[in-house]
Amino acid sequence: MNRLITLFYEKNHYLEKFYACGETELTHFINGNYGNLDAFYDTREKILEMIKYVDSEIDKSYESTSLTDVDKKELRKALQIKDEYVQRIMEQDLSILSCIEQVKSSIIVEMQNLKRGKKVVSHYKMPEFIKNLDEKA
Repeated sequence: MNRLITLFYEKNHYLEKFYACGETELTHFINGNYGNLDAFYDTREKILEMIKYVDSEIDKSYESTSLTDVDKKELRKALQIKDEYVQRIMEQDLSILSCIEQVKSSIIVEMQNLKRGKKVVSHYKMPEFIKNLDEKA
């Protein structure tokens, strides 16, 4: 098989890994488990580095490759698979961002409620003169 086509299938392999990683973590996010967020982003970053490397190899290979009609057909197939993965990854990322935004919003609401609660409690503090009187007694 032509090196260029092999590289495109290798890129699709990494896109598949990227998608699978996201699917696993999205399930965790939906269940409220965000404990693996840093490792998730690290793993995705490593996969993206591999994709970047393969892309650079594709660029190098593209310049020196002549394609037969069969190669062109195979390349179109590889590109179609790539496009499908990219579309699925984009949809998945929107779902992941939505989960993260929901948690972020609930944390903000919780912090606002906590702040309001502190204000209410501060109104029930003893006046300073009663506190001083208790200290003298």
